[in-house]
Amino acid sequence: MPMPVKDDELERLEEEIRKVKNKYDQFFSGIQKTPPMHDRRNVEILIYEIGKQKMRDNARRFRYNTLLSRYNQYREMWGRKMREREEGPLDFRRRAAALNEPSAPPPPSHEASKPAARVTSSNGETYVKVAPGTNGDEVRKLYDQLQQEHSKLGKSSPISLEQLSQMVEKQSEVVRSRYNVSAVAFRVETVDGKVKLKAKPLQE
Repeated sequence: MPMPVKDDELERLEEEIRKVKNKYDQFFSGIQKTPPMHDRRNVEILIYEIGKQKMRDNARRFRYNTLLSRYNQYREMWGRKMREREEGPLDFRRRAAALNEPSAPPPPSHEASKPAARVTSSNGETYVKVAPGTNGDEVRKLYDQLQQEHSKLGKSSPISLEQLSQMVEKQSEVVRSRYNVSAVAFRVETVDGKVKLKAKPLQE
């Protein structure tokens, strides 16, 4: 049974978030050579562990949600700065707009005529099925795969879990409507050094 959240756990989380932010500030200012990915991962594990515990006390729940919101804002800021650092502000805005555009796979009859893409992702053949009423576990799997592929490239994921969930929901609606199917499968690919989210219709 989950144990109630204690104040010292929330204090530890707040302190760990502060430390990671300071390390990212040092990285972006040139003091540190690499981003603190290990420390960041530890913070996200701590957030996940605390989130599984009981929070009947309104004050503790409010404090946890405030810390989570602050951390998500930092994540978005770090992702934006990383992309701007690597691609420049203009390329980053164009790519972010492309990520938010719904994409559907071409009809199967055209697959054979398409040139082979240079796929380097180990998750290239791992599809995650998303159907109406699906819980968040499937989206979490996709999000973990996105983080893993970006990490391999030495990058930070440009979108949050909430943004990915909205994107998957939007693309699922487009694909289900276009192909008249009941479910959609997604996979994460790294194609020519770029991490992409692919979708295909599923008929059950």
